[in-house]
Amino acid sequence: MNRASLEKRPDEVATMFDDVAPKYDVVNDVLSMGQTRRWRRIVVDAMDVKAGQRVLDLAAGTGTSSEPYADAGVDVVACDFSLGMLKVGKRRRPDIDFIAGDATNLPFADNSFDASTISFGLRNVVEPRKALEEMLRVTKPGGRLVIAEFSQPVIPLWRTMYTEYLMRALPAIATKVSSNPDAYVYLAESIRAWPDQDHLAQWLADAGWTNITYRNLSGGIVAVHRAQKPAEHRESVPVAKLRRQIKPRRTGAQSG
Repeated sequence: MNRASLEKRPDEVATMFDDVAPKYDVVNDVLSMGQTRRWRRIVVDAMDVKAGQRVLDLAAGTGTSSEPYADAGVDVVACDFSLGMLKVGKRRRPDIDFIAGDATNLPFADNSFDASTISFGLRNVVEPRKALEEMLRVTKPGGRLVIAEFSQPVIPLWRTMYTEYLMRALPAIATKVSSNPDAYVYLAESIRAWPDQDHLAQWLADAGWTNITYRNLSGGIVAVHRAQKPAEHRESVPVAKLRRQIKPRRTGAQSG
């Protein structure tokens, strides 16, 4: 992938993640200044799943995000399109079910999961709206979706400082700690190009999800969106009706 390119060819993105897989989790901890673990704990709490339930963890990478569910007795399926990431995860946690799959064409039957989640991966999907529809398809009626994704800081000064970090400091740090620093240039550019909190909420509504809320973390650097599949899901639901059901939770100057 060209270092300045945001055209997400799935094979190129997968290769990029294959390259960074061995040190992926360590580098993320460094670049996020340790915040990644806190953000992931908040996602697990938002999922609110119980032992014995079946959960789809999409774009699970090395399975770091899947581990808390497995440890709690949840039947978690870690799905990702990077074979390199999945191999690293399977070596570390052979007890977790790792499956290779495309987010826009998931290899699961309808209504397979009690809940679904994706953390910091929707941004890398070539057709994110289609991925939201696919997650709706494989989630059981009444089931929950939780998304954690980089977003737009809500305080102008904080937004400016964060943008400077993304475009200047992050690539410089990545050259010291990553075997493929260009992957983190892509990371910075993809974050800047990603829609804000309200746009993602609208995409969820357009895909058919309801009861949509979001919570800003770290001043809006990350947003956690929650949604629910209608208890009696129909393929055709008026979009105008769904739009009225969006209930964004804004925290203003406060972080989650």
